[in-house]
Amino acid sequence: MRKNFLFVFVAFFILESAGAQNPTIVLTSFATGFSSPVTIAHADDSRLFVVQQRGLIRILNTNGTINSSPFLNITSLVSQSGNERGLLGLAFHPDYGNNGYFYVNYTRSSDGATRVSRFTRDPANADLALANSELNLLTIDQPYSNHNGGEIQFGPDGYLYIGMGDGGSAGDPDGNGQDPLVLLAKMLRIDVDNGNPYGIPATNPFYGFSSVRNEIWAIGMRNPWRFSFDRCTGDLWIADVGQDDWEEIDFEPAGDAGGRNYGWSCYEGTHAYNTSGCNPSGYTMPIFEFSHSEGCSVTGGYVYRGDQEGDLYGTYLFTDFCSGKIWGTKPNGSGGWTTTSLGTFLTNQYGTFGEDYLGELYLAGRTNGIIYKLTTASSAVTLTFTGLDTDYCNTDGAVTLIPAPAGGTFSGSGVTGNTFDPAAAGIGTQTITYTYTDLSGCVKSVVQTTTVNSCTSIDEVPVFSRLNVYPNPAEEILNIEYVALKKTSCRMNIYNTTGQLVYTEIIDSDTGLQKESINISGMNKGVYLLEISSEQGNVVKSFVVVN
Repeated sequence: MRKNFLFVFVAFFILESAGAQNPTIVLTSFATGFSSPVTIAHADDSRLFVVQQRGLIRILNTNGTINSSPFLNITSLVSQSGNERGLLGLAFHPDYGNNGYFYVNYTRSSDGATRVSRFTRDPANADLALANSELNLLTIDQPYSNHNGGEIQFGPDGYLYIGMGDGGSAGDPDGNGQDPLVLLAKMLRIDVDNGNPYGIPATNPFYGFSSVRNEIWAIGMRNPWRFSFDRCTGDLWIADVGQDDWEEIDFEPAGDAGGRNYGWSCYEGTHAYNTSGCNPSGYTMPIFEFSHSEGCSVTGGYVYRGDQEGDLYGTYLFTDFCSGKIWGTKPNGSGGWTTTSLGTFLTNQYGTFGEDYLGELYLAGRTNGIIYKLTTASSAVTLTFTGLDTDYCNTDGAVTLIPAPAGGTFSGSGVTGNTFDPAAAGIGTQTITYTYTDLSGCVKSVVQTTTVNSCTSIDEVPVFSRLNVYPNPAEEILNIEYVALKKTSCRMNIYNTTGQLVYTEIIDSDTGLQKESINISGMNKGVYLLEISSEQGNVVKSFVVVN
């Protein structure tokens, strides 16, 4: 069945509340020394990759240091003119760990056209890319120097999403917003693993249409400056920069079939802009908008899914480029949304958020080159489980593991249900994982380790002390004295210098001083080791045979 070009109007409640329970955002300087940072990405490891607008990608480490050599330098390929041109987007292939592919969005130096290209990691150095490995996937002419979009992200479906602005100038003079035959002012979706140089997914909403470019996922964008997918739910969040009066946040639930029309240039936010020839009921309206009395240009962010800031969990964060105000949006439980102000900060032109591989969030100051980490004034919430010590003896009994939150499952060597048995786990470092589903339906894991040692439990009382042998050296009879601290059945062993057992005897010991004598006339001359042992411990003594 063919789909109409314009789709059913979807309405959301737009709420704003002061809310006594709102967290207070804290921006902590994490790293300095960047020039016009516009994108922060990760490659499923602890590193952050910071994109500088003029054409460099630099690696930021967990301790806040920056690698001296850039990961990628394509300054010669990137347009250096205008405030909105440059290297604008970065996305790592879902299988980057194996294939080394990553993708960039930049404006070409020769004419300012948008290029989406693939590059490859240096196989000999994980901190370097091959600058000469470019494979261009898509080139889109730009009639003006602004509204280039620039964000690229892989969705949960494995396809590459590309946010395109309307081509620039002001007011969409070329009518690109509602033109189905141009890629400007659209959200695109392509398959980078098939086709030449890319494929178009058969599930794209306009696949097979001759009257619509098949790459189009959604239309009616003005300048989507940062979009992201919720790492837990897969929902798509889009921040679309407004024209004269209104900035907007658009929402698309996971599993959506695409084909939405977000309204530009018929509408700016929920407000009519140029409705000549427009369908009055064919648009998806934003879930939140703010006027230019509060800011000038929206910068989209992420839904917080980290473990350190419990008050922020499940909140979509975004900011304004001019005012430094940060908002948070969450479902209100009634099918709508509650959007709250979380604080206003110095006007450092916050141009991008970033998310690390653990779900913690960062924010980049474009003017001062500082990468900030977002935290809250409340205490950090660490999700964990208890009952596991740092180490055990292999003789210790099973211990109970206490989950937090409840309802998940434990796994690991020596784990049965919610107990951990050091003896069953074995000697060495053991890893225990607790996997659970949080209130948002996101599956999360907590990992802890412990070391199992071969030793006597500290709770056991020693059994023997003060072992003595005489005469030493001995010729025919060896006299043995030791103190038994409790009644026990023990074994007396004698070993030669090669470790060979040459004598053994089971002894039932009473408490106190014990005396034994054995005939050693049949033993060869040499040094021997006498051991008195039981399951709870042992004592040893060397002696010499001279007969």
